[in-house]
Amino acid sequence: MVIDQTEKENVADEEHGRSTAPEPMDIVLTSTSQTCHIPNSDVRILEGHTSEVCACAWSPSASLLASGSGDATARIWSIPEGSFRSHTARSINALILKHAKGKSNEKSKDVTTLDWNGEGTLLATGSCDGQARIWTTNGDLISTLSKHKGPIFSLKWNKKGDYLLTGSVDRTAVVWDVKAEEWKQQFEFHTGPTLDVDWRNNVSFATSSTDTMIYLCKIGETRPVKVFAGHQGEVNCVKWDPTGTLLASCSDDSTAKIWNTKQHTFVHDLREHTKEIYTIRWSPTGPGTNNPNKQLSLASASFDSTVKLWDAELGKMLCSFNGHREPVYSLAFSPNGDYIASGSLDRSIHIWSIKEGKIVKTYTGNGGIFEVCWNKEGNKIAACFADNSVCILDFRM
Repeated sequence: MVIDQTEKENVADEEHGRSTAPEPMDIVLTSTSQTCHIPNSDVRILEGHTSEVCACAWSPSASLLASGSGDATARIWSIPEGSFRSHTARSINALILKHAKGKSNEKSKDVTTLDWNGEGTLLATGSCDGQARIWTTNGDLISTLSKHKGPIFSLKWNKKGDYLLTGSVDRTAVVWDVKAEEWKQQFEFHTGPTLDVDWRNNVSFATSSTDTMIYLCKIGETRPVKVFAGHQGEVNCVKWDPTGTLLASCSDDSTAKIWNTKQHTFVHDLREHTKEIYTIRWSPTGPGTNNPNKQLSLASASFDSTVKLWDAELGKMLCSFNGHREPVYSLAFSPNGDYIASGSLDRSIHIWSIKEGKIVKTYTGNGGIFEVCWNKEGNKIAACFADNSVCILDFRM
């Protein structure tokens, strides 16, 4: 989990200092001339969190950004639309969603994960205290969901918005009936902490764990519908493709795998990374997406400092993006599928053109980056940093 890493990494940052001398790197980087650097006039830094910011997510319907931090708060920022250059630099205000009352045991109230419902009317947050909370866009707490006995590491709304799914260190996943404000079913299949959960459709989902296993579960079923075994290390992330046909997973065993529900073993074993793969994302392209004429691909981000792009059908690597100097924790596709933004412990966000296979924009902040995400229009990228800040970049090519 990211949160344990920050102290270690920050020390490493201090030791290396910020030398400006260019380091020998892959050919890809020869294109990063000054023109690639996003100017400060296209950047807004949002300050207010008092601890590292580990999660951020744009509302699917409005110009709102949610961020979650180790300071026991989530925040909802109202971001002006249009380019920052056209606004006077007025400060951007946040609604503060407090997860701790008073100062006693704030650390257990770290906000680890958050997700907007499909309409953008409700924000769910997961916390180290094992509770999931549901908030309105006005910052009102409307539900506190208690059942887990350990920190929640992932949570997701289903498309319909009637169920919330949470995965916890307590080894279980819970489906919550949001209207009734109570748990509908608890799934106790894993033998280690549940690291990730992802809905396949409105009633079935996948879970992954430190126990190397992936389970397909369905509301109402008391056993897994399907078991995927094949990883040799912790499975950090599971993601269904846009149609719910293929499941991608990535692991500390340095591999990503693609599975389908008709087979028991993986369809593709993606083995080009040399270190742990922290996260994966499907492209918003192919059947069932807004970009049906572009091919479906999968991107993976690894501690080997690279982002790799894979052909989902053939299971072949299309491209390796080599430009980061330290582990890459986060990546996100632009809504049109033409660009990938990646964020690393090297403090840099790189925006890669998939067609050109190179960095087209870059921005360096003052801390390791835990998450990057694009807004729905594809003209702003948010990133959250270990130095307690959230930063928003205007993106124009």
